[in-house]
Amino acid sequence: MKSAVFAGIVAIAAPAAPSLAADLTVGANIGNVPWEFQDESGKTVGFEIDLVTEVANRLGKTVAFENIPFNGLFSAVQSGRIDIAVSSITITQKRLESVTFAQPYYDSDQSLTVTAASGLKSTDEMKGKVIGVDTGSTGDMWATANTDAKGFAEIRRYEGLAPAMLDLAAGRIDGYVSDIPALLYYTKDKPNLAVVERIETGEKYSMMFAKDAPLAGEVNEVLSTLKKEGVIASLHEKWFGATPEDTTSTVKVLDMPKLD
Repeated sequence: MKSAVFAGIVAIAAPAAPSLAADLTVGANIGNVPWEFQDESGKTVGFEIDLVTEVANRLGKTVAFENIPFNGLFSAVQSGRIDIAVSSITITQKRLESVTFAQPYYDSDQSLTVTAASGLKSTDEMKGKVIGVDTGSTGDMWATANTDAKGFAEIRRYEGLAPAMLDLAAGRIDGYVSDIPALLYYTKDKPNLAVVERIETGEKYSMMFAKDAPLAGEVNEVLSTLKKEGVIASLHEKWFGATPEDTTSTVKVLDMPKLD
């Protein structure tokens, strides 16, 4: 995804307070189901929308959401344009060199999605095929690193799930590599599409901040409280229809990630 920023606040949610501007600006790649997307009425909803709004409430702050392509979230948070970035952002050692994360709240992997009619079953069958990914994502990193081993003919990069799904359905790409929870959610009512392989990457998602931002520590403490109260587990049930396992970062209180 490119670093261009879509101007404009797309949603505002927080405790009522007579203020012309929100206390916190949260950048998000709106269209990233089920984490942050617009419902049929145009309202911005999702797991991370609910979560970051609750975190802001606990801090006594108002929050506004700004729609930013995924790859642009990094420069936006580093420059101070936004205070927090969300969009199922994976914590990595490379990213920790330039940004700070609060403790994780979701464990994930990548996945391969294809059309049901293609008959494709795994990335081992993608030799000579065209793979779609989200620019700058961990799926992009995985596909790039495995191009020679898997024999991909081409990697095409997209600004989010929706345009990639259009190209997949139209046959312009043969498969799409991205976060498994988003694809399972997206394809559950689309029999023409199938998530055929889990690509184990051991990812953990969290909120991202400017390097060493004091706000990160404040948010981390709130996340600990929300885990202890079962709030994040309830959000998991709401958005994924299942109770999270006690061993996952959705339930367990963890330390803030640190650079090794």
